[in-house]
Amino acid sequence: MSKQPALPLEAPPPAKPARVAPHNLEAEQALLGAILFDNETYNRITPNLQDRHFFDPVHGRIFAACAEIISAGELADGVTLKERFARDGGIKEIGGALYLMKLMEMAAPLTAQAQSYAELIYDLALRRELIRVGNVIADLAENPPDDHDAEDIIEEAERTLFTLAESGTSASGFSPFSKALATSIEVAAAAYESKSEVSGIATHFEDLDRMLGGMHPSDLVILAGRPSMGKTALATNIAFNIAKARLAFDRAPEDGKPVDKGGVVAFFSLEMSAEQLATRLLSDAAEIESDRIRRGKISKQEYERLADEAVNLQKLPLHIDETGAIGIAQLQARARRLQRTMGLDCIVVDYLQLVTSSSRKSDGRVQEVSEITQGLKALAKDLKVPVIALSQLSRQVETREDKRPQLSDLRESGSIEQDADVVLFVYRESYYLERAEPREGTDEHIAWMRQVDEVRNQAEVIIGKQRHGPIGKVKLFFDSRYTRFGNLSARS
Repeated sequence: MSKQPALPLEAPPPAKPARVAPHNLEAEQALLGAILFDNETYNRITPNLQDRHFFDPVHGRIFAACAEIISAGELADGVTLKERFARDGGIKEIGGALYLMKLMEMAAPLTAQAQSYAELIYDLALRRELIRVGNVIADLAENPPDDHDAEDIIEEAERTLFTLAESGTSASGFSPFSKALATSIEVAAAAYESKSEVSGIATHFEDLDRMLGGMHPSDLVILAGRPSMGKTALATNIAFNIAKARLAFDRAPEDGKPVDKGGVVAFFSLEMSAEQLATRLLSDAAEIESDRIRRGKISKQEYERLADEAVNLQKLPLHIDETGAIGIAQLQARARRLQRTMGLDCIVVDYLQLVTSSSRKSDGRVQEVSEITQGLKALAKDLKVPVIALSQLSRQVETREDKRPQLSDLRESGSIEQDADVVLFVYRESYYLERAEPREGTDEHIAWMRQVDEVRNQAEVIIGKQRHGPIGKVKLFFDSRYTRFGNLSARS
């Protein structure tokens, strides 16, 4: 049998022409000419535009020179720029001073459109950056570093894209006072029309809400205390109360919605695991000691009650991130992602000193904490939610006779105190009294027992700083069996 001839190979598709990054040289020329023709044009265009946004690097250098000269109050035109660029080979290649004069001539009638040209140049620069980021992501996905998995790459991509999306918002410049005034009146009207004294998100600790007015959007709230004072318990209780109120609001019929909407809570637990936090919440809800839950020392009826409460709390809008030593950039990216996907009304960080700085410089712990607190404050403002960050106190509290904490007791207190809108201290006198028991049978022991009984289930929340209200002290009920805080006024 004769051998069949081989089929001709399919012709390869024509090679795609190299993709040119989006740009518009005519718009760049027109804008530069308008600025050179009338320097006041520079002050009228968007402040987001910078020299790096120009596609042609020569145009970028011209824009940077104009910006520097005009900002110094001097004239920027073809003559003054000629001397500045006398030794610039790039300018010489395109015609030197003649090119600058040509820009002025061609753009003289186009000065009114300068803002449109600036916006177009900026938009094209963002599109080029998007393409670059996309290429970097594709390269990382194909050749990931040894210590990074797909989730790390996704997280970095999210952070980079969000930074790119927000690149122009921070430089928005001045806004008219009338706009700020209108927003203030809206907030005041909402508070006036509300049936509650709380204008922010209620913590459901009545006396605390009365002093603070709730947790307000954009506020950084520092909750500090010495170990074993109960700061994690209080933060967990607040988060639980807010999420539980949102669950009740969502389940209520439309004609019977409660006033308190509660909120979706993000809880960054850098010290405790998600399981430990869940056990605490179950202990609180079912009123069964958490140590007995962990050891399995519960009755059948208690187990059934525990299971029922677990079912009730399954849909609780409380999201826990248990990543240890999370970086501030990671924390911000995850909070923003949660707000986009599930909504977000409050953030809790337990605790501040365990968050790591994104800076690789070794500038000392004070500088690192300063970057973290500034990052948390910026996050609160960007997402318009309260951020509650727990903080340790220095040991100098223990050396004083009165062990109630003060602002100076905050570790790296300068930056924390400065960036915080509210500083709360948790203090339980019973903790110190129980460790100072006199010898039994003495008059001192009888007096000590009486004093311990008076403060056994009491805790104080000291408001050491509040930008929008008074400082002072609030007493709460504390039940160590369930690590639970409550309203003291509701207790007999």
